Amino acid sequence: MQRRELLLGAAAAALPWAAQAQTHAWPAKPIRLIVPFPPGGTTDVVTRLVATELTKALGQSVVVDNKPGAGTVLGVDLAAKSPADGYTLVTVANSFCVNQTLVKNLPYDGLRDLRPVGLMGMSEHVLATHPASGLKTVAELIAAAKKQPGKLSYASFGAGTSAHIAGAMLEAQAGIEMIHVPYKGQAPALNDLIGGQVTVMFGNWPEFRQHVQSGKLVAIGMATAKRSPLAPQIATLTEQGLPIESNSWNGILTRSGTPDAVVQRLNAEINKALQAPAVVQAFADGGIVSLAGTPERFAAFIRSETDKYAQVIRKAGITAES
Repeated sequence: MQRRELLLGAAAAALPWAAQAQTHAWPAKPIRLIVPFPPGGTTDVVTRLVATELTKALGQSVVVDNKPGAGTVLGVDLAAKSPADGYTLVTVANSFCVNQTLVKNLPYDGLRDLRPVGLMGMSEHVLATHPASGLKTVAELIAAAKKQPGKLSYASFGAGTSAHIAGAMLEAQAGIEMIHVPYKGQAPALNDLIGGQVTVMFGNWPEFRQHVQSGKLVAIGMATAKRSPLAPQIATLTEQGLPIESNSWNGILTRSGTPDAVVQRLNAEINKALQAPAVVQAFADGGIVSLAGTPERFAAFIRSETDKYAQVIRKAGITAES
């Protein structure tokens, strides 16, 4: 009996050492970084910049895997059901918090099944239209929508994305009806906006800037509290009577239960990646704000964003089908 107890005690004592040894060995193989958006959007670009730096720092390939669909639910669900070993990560954006309230029968619990690792960046939104619409201001947009109820349309990155929520807020605050046209990401939506297939769209200033400057798009207003230093010549929506603030942020999560040491290592390397000259320059050129910080700060941010969007969705009566 005494010998059995000694063996059990030795085995129990060895468990923390074994876990620590396993953590020290991480990463021993390539890491999959899921992006629940198609290639080309801000979140995809930021993720690839950071993944390149992580590959250098970790000594293993960080492979970006685009898995768009179902308003980002498809890609996030893959990560939520992956092993808790730090080898599957997922980049999320505002839609991650929106979906907690918006999507019925969500196949995962975002606050329980996934663990925040680190924030990366944020982009301000602009409300834009194509020149053929003839619209230049909020007042003109509202007048046109009221003259043709249910005829004008607004595009989004997908149901439940920040662009969808902003569009629904526009409808509610302006007292107008528009058709919501969801896409699988910003890039295809932007192409159709430029082509005149949709009337307006809230989108990331980094991708819209060149098209506004070239005249392919017309900026109706910035969805910022004050005039953006990145686009001081463009009036805000608030100035024009619609107090709408909208942006796109992105950060990395992993499966809940992933060892603390792995999460802390990942967080430290993400923060270093955000300081790499190539990333700093790309952020500056693209008008992206760095959001480096701790996993704990990211967790608090997610809780705050989830609560904020829940209030907006319920107050405006937004649904995944609206």
